[in-house]
Amino acid sequence: MANNNEGAAFFAGLVIGGLVGAALALLMAPQSGEETRAQIRDKSLEYKDRAEDGIITARQRAQEQVSVLQERGKETYEKSRQSAAEALEKGKQSATEALEKGKQSATSALEKGKQSATEAIEKGKQVVSRTKADGTESEAAAEA
Repeated sequence: MANNNEGAAFFAGLVIGGLVGAALALLMAPQSGEETRAQIRDKSLEYKDRAEDGIITARQRAQEQVSVLQERGKETYEKSRQSAAEALEKGKQSATEALEKGKQSATSALEKGKQSATEAIEKGKQVVSRTKADGTESEAAAEA
C-alpha cells in the first residue's frame, strides 16, 4: 500500500515538474507572446490529457486490485464457513456416538441389575424354602 502512495506522489511530482519546466521553457524561448501563449495552452492541454489518462489507468488498476481482494476475501470466507460446518458435523457425530455409548452402558447396567435382583430373589426363595423345611422338621421332631 505504501508503495502505491509513493508511486502516486512521484508521478504527481513528475507531472507537475514537467508542466512547470515546459512553461518556463516556453516563456524563455525567443517567440512572440501570442505564439508562446498558444504553445503553453497546447502543452497544458496535452499534459492535462496525459494526466487524465494516468488517473484513468490508476483507477482501473485500483479497481482490479479491489476485485482481486474481494475474490480472495470471498474464498477465505467460504473456506472458513466450510471448516466451521465440518467441525460442527464432527461435533454432532461425537455427541451422537457418546450418547449411544451412554445408552449401551445404561442398558448393560440395567440388565446386570435385573440379573442381580433375580439372583437375589432366587436365593431368598431358596432360603425361605430351607427355613420352611427346617421348621417342618422341627415341628415333626417336637411332636414325636
